[in-house]
Amino acid sequence: MNTDELRRSVMAALASISHPGSGKDLIAGGHVQNLEVDENGVARFQFLLRPDDPTDLVKQVRTTVEVLDGITEVKLKVDLPQMAPAGGGGRQGGLKPGSVPAPTPKPGVLPDVRHVVAVSSGKGGVGKSMVAANLAAAVAGTGQRVGLLDADIYGPNIPLMFGVEKRPNVSGEKGNELIEPLEAHGVRLMSLGFLLDKEQPAIMRGPLISGVLKQFLQQVDWGQLDLLVVDMPPGTGDAQLSLVQTIDLDGAVMVTTPQDVSTGDVRRGVKMFERVNTRVLGIVENMSGLACPHCNEVVNVFGSGGGEALATEMELAFLGRIPLDPAVAQAGDSGAPTVVSAPNSSAAEALDGIANKVLDTVSVLRA
Repeated sequence: MNTDELRRSVMAALASISHPGSGKDLIAGGHVQNLEVDENGVARFQFLLRPDDPTDLVKQVRTTVEVLDGITEVKLKVDLPQMAPAGGGGRQGGLKPGSVPAPTPKPGVLPDVRHVVAVSSGKGGVGKSMVAANLAAAVAGTGQRVGLLDADIYGPNIPLMFGVEKRPNVSGEKGNELIEPLEAHGVRLMSLGFLLDKEQPAIMRGPLISGVLKQFLQQVDWGQLDLLVVDMPPGTGDAQLSLVQTIDLDGAVMVTTPQDVSTGDVRRGVKMFERVNTRVLGIVENMSGLACPHCNEVVNVFGSGGGEALATEMELAFLGRIPLDPAVAQAGDSGAPTVVSAPNSSAAEALDGIANKVLDTVSVLRA
């Protein structure tokens, strides 16, 4: 078959799929856009996935097209609909009595959020999401209004860490809808993990990642917040650049483990934030030592002092070290951050101290 015939075959196959909600076929419903089939049998098109659509619809579409005669590959780009940002003015007040006025957000973006702090790392596996979750929960425990945005698109762990598996609701009139964040342990939450089926991978290129992050910033009904914590993906990629281009960050908290392979990557992350004129609030050293349960001797499994040494070298604040503690692993699996589930543990005490330092820092940033 020639390319025109292949395209008509793909169109017919997609028109045979009915949307489970509206009953319309996917072509008539406007879900399929920019469909092309090249001479090698590669089908390319965009697929519009609305907030209330079942995510397995994408899999059904891909499977239906892949089995067609003459089709050798399906390159499908999933697009989320763009919705109008929330309106409303800013709020007076602060994180703590006597704190200075909040920085002015970029027009139309998070107008009711006083402070935004990103938690980032140079590499994965250092406990960045754990620090972000506990920072948010610890601040919420002081009575502040806190949100947590899971921007780690490829590894959205926040739903598991907060024990939330529901899908968020969408409110508002058509064309002006807003996603309603979920809430647990006093923290308002948004994550791509809430929109995907369990264990479904997020297969996205950079521009789509940027689009999802902007949607979560602009089209989620965060309400009035004292602090929004953003759990960044590791590295120095599209998500980090999109964040600093979309909103005014108060700063970034960098998480590392003591060994050189981690601190070296954090050094690059710090320089990236500096290049885009974003303040680094300080460095957290995670997994700094394990206290033996029998003799209480501290074993430095991953070395010691690397995070503090890096902070000194780069003239940054050292926010604290978090010991290896079984309570952290148990908390991550149980759906309650360590500061909530094991408040008397050594890790929780360290995390509370880090949260206090971050609060003290953002309250005087623009003095």
